[in-house]
Amino acid sequence: MTTTDHYGFRMLTQVRSLARLPAPPDARPATVWDYAFVAAVAVMAVVEATLLRPGLEQRWLSLAAFLVWLPTLLVRRTRPVVTVTVFAVVMFVPVVVAFESSGRPPDDLHTGVVALLIPYSIARWETGFGVVRGLFLFLLVASSSLLWEGTPTEDRIGGSAVIAAAAAIGLAVRTRSMLHTRQLDVVRQQERERLARDLHDTVAHHLTAIAISAQAGLAVADTRPEAARDALRRIDEEATRTLAETRKVVRMLRTDDEVAERPLDDLAGLASQAGAGPRVEVDVAEGLGDLSPTVAAAVQRIAQEAVANSRRHADGATTVQVRVRRQHDDVELEITDDGRPAARTGQGFGIVGMTERAVLLGGNLEAGPAPGGGWRVAATLPAEERR
Repeated sequence: MTTTDHYGFRMLTQVRSLARLPAPPDARPATVWDYAFVAAVAVMAVVEATLLRPGLEQRWLSLAAFLVWLPTLLVRRTRPVVTVTVFAVVMFVPVVVAFESSGRPPDDLHTGVVALLIPYSIARWETGFGVVRGLFLFLLVASSSLLWEGTPTEDRIGGSAVIAAAAAIGLAVRTRSMLHTRQLDVVRQQERERLARDLHDTVAHHLTAIAISAQAGLAVADTRPEAARDALRRIDEEATRTLAETRKVVRMLRTDDEVAERPLDDLAGLASQAGAGPRVEVDVAEGLGDLSPTVAAAVQRIAQEAVANSRRHADGATTVQVRVRRQHDDVELEITDDGRPAARTGQGFGIVGMTERAVLLGGNLEAGPAPGGGWRVAATLPAEERR
């Protein structure tokens, strides 16, 4: 294979990859703000055509065409191909009519600048093949005005540059969103793997106890039947515990690496962490010693991450408080600080990991500004006592 063939093959592969690119999964339907925006633009177009620029060439035709395709901006995220198709069809009609009647294109409304949302939306929300098709269709319509005889060269260059810039911004935002989504997936996977490794230690402990009890039962089965029955009871208890722990992470795979067990007692160590930052106060209520190791590890991990976030991001904070309480069949964990929450948005990857861990155990987690000021992380986890 020659060098030219090699580069040609690589280019063809890249084009195929682009064509197979799926639509972004984060497209949301129109909100009340989208409807308000479209309504406001429609009013502005009517005012422009009737009051501000009454001398426009074919103004009623231009206004009618504009008002027909404008509502399609409401589906520019979920169905951008509909927006560009309606735009192309509707805008083609005035051009043909104007050419037949006066030999020159109709004047464009200044309000029509919102049409730049179309190339942006195509690049941002369409599939790979749809991006190429949609942008080509939009440029085909736009060129009818840009390449019309009498259009100044600088207007042609400027118009083309603006359209290219709108599409480039859409692609840039799309790429950033994809990278952010991949980072979130990595964080979730890492948190699942950490949880699975915590389970590994627990299951290994129970299996060891089962094996020892089975060996002891076999050794005395002939001479001491009652001791064998006791061994069977211990095996049943350990098997029940193992099954309960395993069910918590039934979706988890891969438990290759070993990590140190993190019992609930390690929470006290958070208060003695050295380094700059606010003082950490830990308050763990009585009656939590019967928690399963997996739940205890989740409480410790969430508290550790929340305290680390407060130390890094809580501007002006002097104190971080960690409280753990038992509430019926749940464990309630609350971490608060007295810093300024304005600089934090609650969208960090640390919060994603904490939330993922809580959800996997059947609980929930909330993070955001505290009612009295500062920042608050609150998690509720099922206690699931040892049996």
